[in-house]
Amino acid sequence: MAKRTQQLSTIRESSEDELKERIKRLEEELFQNKLKRHTNQLENTNLIRQARREIARANTVLAGRKGGGEKQAPKKETQE
Repeated sequence: MAKRTQQLSTIRESSEDELKERIKRLEEELFQNKLKRHTNQLENTNLIRQARREIARANTVLAGRKGGGEKQAPKKETQE
């Protein structure tokens, strides 16, 4: 659950251009994984599910920004 929360906060901190690039990269990754699955070369089929869900998260954040209901979250500074 913590990884998903961290992933979502990273998505919310991203700009629109970064989100669009992320979606494009994930769609390409999803296509490659589907191709590998059909040729029996994909060992971890859960990668397809993860990519689909991350695409949906990014699209949800983009749609929220277009509707005006959500704004870009400020980037958190890491303290070490």
